[in-house]
Amino acid sequence: MSKKINKVVLAYSGGLDTSVILRWLQDQYGCEVITFTADLGQGGEVEPARAKARMMGVKQIYVEDLREEFVRDFVFPMFRANTLYEGTYLLGTSIARPLIAKRQIEIAIETGADAVAHGATGKGNDQVRFELGYYALKPDIKVIAPWREWELNSRTKLLAYAEAHQIPIAKDKRGEAPYSTDANLLHISYEGKALEDPWVEPDEEMFVRTVPPEKAPYAPEYVEITFERGDAVAVNGKMLSPAALLTELNTLGGKHGIGRLDLVENRYVGMKSRGVYETPGGTLLLVAHRAMESLTLDRGASHLKDELMPRYAELIYNGYWWSPERTMLQAMIDQSQANVSGVVRLKLYKGNCTVVGRKSPRSLYSQSHVTFEEDSVYNQKDAEGFIKLNALRLRLLKQE
Repeated sequence: MSKKINKVVLAYSGGLDTSVILRWLQDQYGCEVITFTADLGQGGEVEPARAKARMMGVKQIYVEDLREEFVRDFVFPMFRANTLYEGTYLLGTSIARPLIAKRQIEIAIETGADAVAHGATGKGNDQVRFELGYYALKPDIKVIAPWREWELNSRTKLLAYAEAHQIPIAKDKRGEAPYSTDANLLHISYEGKALEDPWVEPDEEMFVRTVPPEKAPYAPEYVEITFERGDAVAVNGKMLSPAALLTELNTLGGKHGIGRLDLVENRYVGMKSRGVYETPGGTLLLVAHRAMESLTLDRGASHLKDELMPRYAELIYNGYWWSPERTMLQAMIDQSQANVSGVVRLKLYKGNCTVVGRKSPRSLYSQSHVTFEEDSVYNQKDAEGFIKLNALRLRLLKQE
């Protein structure tokens, strides 16, 4: 502790880690702790977090509904790029961190706090994501990362500390400490316990947002998603706010067992980790958005976006949302979405999401050009010269 800390703003979920951190900060730093709990659509844990913070002596408690801002300003911009990390992960945890960091810094400025704190471990990605956000937004802020300071370096020790300090801890259906989870309106993730062995199949009782595909309805369901300039604005013709729209897609996707992912990913800090994710609404949104782009986006623009997407995904995964390079890529991506408007029809059935229709007033699809019937707009003889010009370098390679 190189300098005295007077006030610290803690990103507080009310779970095991941050509840222990709250008491530890009070004991170790002797400072005032201000808690900040962001409602990003994680479910019923927000108000209990307020009550637990109050019980632990916190005087300034921030519990804020950021669902609309989260989807509008973070999830939707990311989905305009069809973003997937390592080809499969929809970045549900990653995309929430820059918003939490932003609001923590704003609260620190409002309250005169000289430090911020988070519950991310020294092994994971979130410590990087939070702290890159803090420093980008307030370079002189003091950051406290308890997992890098204390000796409570295991879940067992955390539980013992909580018991010794009479900190109430949630239990799962079997009366055990739950999986390590992160939840928001885009996804819910699971890590730890049996999942640390990548050979072990996830326990079905763990899932909360999706039914097992084999227990999903035997009748398919059709859903239409309307886009304007790359963002979804309506479901089945009903205009919805960003958060309400994602909520509706979560319900539809979850009902049909869509959006489960079992992934071994490469963390930024260097190790591989196994996580299981439920992203029902995001899965529908990704499939529909790509279908809309297939109709309205020029080939060159589409292919360039696909080339740049892995880099964009890596920036978000690694915590560089506030970096100039992410901002530059975002401007290009947003420019590409000017004509991405129309309706996509999806068929949902037992874990599968299939595109079965798409239409747009800005469509580049020309039936008169692609028809197998006789047409008057395309001269097939033109293809001969096109092919010979493209084959020229290949032919020259074989000349003796």
